[in-house]
Amino acid sequence: MLPRSRTLPPRIHDSVTDENRDMRKYLQVETRPKLQEDTETGIPPGYSKCFDDDGRVKRTGTMLTASSHIITAVIGSGVLSLSWAIGQLGWIAGPTVMILFAFVIYYTSCLLAECYRTGDSVSGRRNYTYMDAVRSNLGGAKVKICGAIQYINLFGVAIGYTIAASTSMMAIQKSNCYHANNDKGPCLVSGNIYMIMFGVAEIIFSQIPDFSQVSWLSIVAAVMSFTYSTVGLGLGVAKTAENKKFGGSLLGVSIGAATKSGVVTPTQKVWRNLAALGDIAFAYSYSVILIEIQDTLKSPPAENRTMKKATLLSIIVTTVFYLLCGCMGYAAFGDNVPGNLLTGFGFYNPYWLLDIANLAIVVHLVGAYQVYCQPLFAFVEKWTSEKWPNMEFMTHEYEARFPLIGNIKLNLFRMIWRTIFVIITTVISMLMPFFSDVVGILGAFGFWPLTVYFPVEMYIVHKKIKKWSTPWLAMQMLSIVCLVVSVAAATGSVAGLMLDLKSYKPFQSSS
Repeated sequence: MLPRSRTLPPRIHDSVTDENRDMRKYLQVETRPKLQEDTETGIPPGYSKCFDDDGRVKRTGTMLTASSHIITAVIGSGVLSLSWAIGQLGWIAGPTVMILFAFVIYYTSCLLAECYRTGDSVSGRRNYTYMDAVRSNLGGAKVKICGAIQYINLFGVAIGYTIAASTSMMAIQKSNCYHANNDKGPCLVSGNIYMIMFGVAEIIFSQIPDFSQVSWLSIVAAVMSFTYSTVGLGLGVAKTAENKKFGGSLLGVSIGAATKSGVVTPTQKVWRNLAALGDIAFAYSYSVILIEIQDTLKSPPAENRTMKKATLLSIIVTTVFYLLCGCMGYAAFGDNVPGNLLTGFGFYNPYWLLDIANLAIVVHLVGAYQVYCQPLFAFVEKWTSEKWPNMEFMTHEYEARFPLIGNIKLNLFRMIWRTIFVIITTVISMLMPFFSDVVGILGAFGFWPLTVYFPVEMYIVHKKIKKWSTPWLAMQMLSIVCLVVSVAAATGSVAGLMLDLKSYKPFQSSS
C-alpha cells in the first residue's frame, strides 16, 4: 500500500486503492454533503460577502432605513395643504378619505414591491428603477407612456415647489412687516422676486451632475421637512387652545362662506371637494421611487418581505402625522383655513418661530427640487448623448471647484439645458402661483397611473393571475375606482385654478 500524502484527504487515498469503486460516482457523493451544509446554514450557492447576485457592491439597507427613506420622501410640502383639504371635506369625510388613501397606497405598494425581481422573488433578475419594472413586466408602448407620465409629473413638481418656496418667503416678509408696523399699515408683497431668487439658486444646484453628489442636500432637506411640519402642528394646537374651540364643521367649508376667491357657491363647493382629493393623493405620492428604495435593501431576507414591512411602518407613521397636522390646522382656522397651513399664522406671534418654519420650507424645497428633477435631467442627457455620441458639446466635461459643494464636472449642454429648464418652471410659477390648486393637479395626474394602474398590471403579469378570476376582478375594480377619483380630482383642481386666475393679476404685489 502506498504511503498517504500529507496534502490530500484520507478518503482520496482510499478511493485510489479501491479498484472496485467508480471514481466518478465517488466524487458525486463527496459533493453532496457540502451543498447540504450550505443549505442548512442558509448560505445560497455563489454567496459573496462583498457583492450581491448582480455583481454590485453588497447592499446594506434594512427595514428601518427603507422606512426613513419613504417617510422623508412622503412628508414634504404636500403636508401643508392637508388642512385645506380636510377643510373642504369636513370632519367626517376628510379623515376618512385620508385613511382610505393610506390603505390603497399600502396595498398597491405591496403589489409593486413584488415586481422588484423578475421571476423568482429571491433569485430573479433585479429591476433597478420603476421604468425597469414596467419594461420587464409589461413592455411595449406602456414603457413610453409610463415614462411620459413620470417625467411630466416631475416637471409639475418643480413648478409646485417653486410656488411653495415663494409663498414661504412672502410669509416671512409679511410677518416681519406687520410686526414692525404693530399690525398697522399695508404690507404689499410680491412673490415674483422670490421665485426669481429661488430659480437662481436652483440654476446653481442643478449643475450637480447626479444623485451621488446630491445626497448631502437630500439629508438637509429631510431634517427641514420634519422641522416645519412639527412647527405647523404645534402652532395649530396652540391656536386651537387659544380659540377654546374646534373650528370647522362636519361637512367642511359651507356654501356662502367668504373666501379670497369670493363667496363659495354650490358648484364651487363640489370643485373644492374634488380638488381636496388631489391634494391628499399628492401628499401620499411616493410609488415612483419605491423600486429605487427597495434596491438598497440587503438580502436575505427577501427584499419584497422587508419592503412590505417598511411600507406598513412608514404609512402608519405618515398617516398619524398627516391626521394631526391636517386636523389641527382645520380646527385652528375653520372655514378660513389657507391653502398653505403656515401662511395662516403669518401675522401672529411668535413671528420668529414662523420665520424659522418658513425658512425651513425654503431650504427643504431647494433640496427636494433637485431630488425630483435629477431623474428627468438624467433621462434627457442620456438620450442626447446616445443620439449624438461624437459631439463634444454633448459629452465633454470640465472640472470646477465650488465652495461647500466641492469639485463638480461641468458640461456645456448640461449647463445650458438645465438652466433653460429652471427658467421655464420659474416663469410658469410666476404666471399661476396657486399652491393648493397646483398640488391637486399634480396629485390627480400621477396618482392613478403611477400608484395604482402600473403596479396592478405588473403584479397580474408577474404572478400570472388568470383573467376574470376573483383576484383579477378585484384589482381591476380597484383600478377603475381610483381612475374615477383621479379624473374627478383633476377636474376639481383645474376648475379651482381657473377660478383663481379670474381674480389674479400676474406680476403684481399682494397685501
